[in-house]
Amino acid sequence: MSFADHFSAVATDYAHFRPDYPDALFAHLASIVPGHSLAWDCATGSGQAALKLVEHFDRVHATDASASQIASSRSHPRIDYAVAPAEASGLANASCDLVTVAQALHWFDLHRFLDEARRVLLPGGILAVWCYGLHRLDTPALDAINAHFYQAIVGPYWPPERALVESAYRTLDFPGFEELPTPAFDLSHDWPLDALLGYMGTWSATQACRRDTGKDPIPPLRARLLPEWGDPAQPRPMRWPLALRTFRRS
Repeated sequence: MSFADHFSAVATDYAHFRPDYPDALFAHLASIVPGHSLAWDCATGSGQAALKLVEHFDRVHATDASASQIASSRSHPRIDYAVAPAEASGLANASCDLVTVAQALHWFDLHRFLDEARRVLLPGGILAVWCYGLHRLDTPALDAINAHFYQAIVGPYWPPERALVESAYRTLDFPGFEELPTPAFDLSHDWPLDALLGYMGTWSATQACRRDTGKDPIPPLRARLLPEWGDPAQPRPMRWPLALRTFRRS
């Protein structure tokens, strides 16, 4: 099956620079599932969520349509990585306690994926999807530079699916699932400047900008941020708005 492949070319950077998710998120998911035998992490990328899930589940099946992403994943003896599209997990019927999708649902054929999630989930099993938007830094000056890059420099290059992230997936319907209340979670890290720039370099819009203009927008961004940042090796706090939706299979 074909898929919108925005990240194979930066799979190594994706594995290195994408933020890890908070432990509290996975503890919450583990508290609402019917069992802890098997979780399917769909569109796992390089395994950021899978490595947190395996702390709560006997086994994790982690799939991604990108072979490059799977090749860059961080191995674990109880995580089974496989190259597979969202619509065809390779799992047996009614075999999963939990299905997760982290920062990837907007790339899917949603109805076909939901059919697959319903097929593999046990009765009462949980589907959890989440995304995060533009990060915030710790000073107004840094935030202004950050927002200008996001909106004006690479803004024209965001794929249309990015609008679903901006809406925190609230515009999407999940037929056949009962939505559950969810607590709020913070996604935050302290990063030095080049870690932040490495992360922003993995954005689909940044890659499209490089491709279409023949220029890398990251070095000019670094030049703008550096006077406000100070010592580039000094970590600064940043926070992403994390939007979680959870559903029980009906």
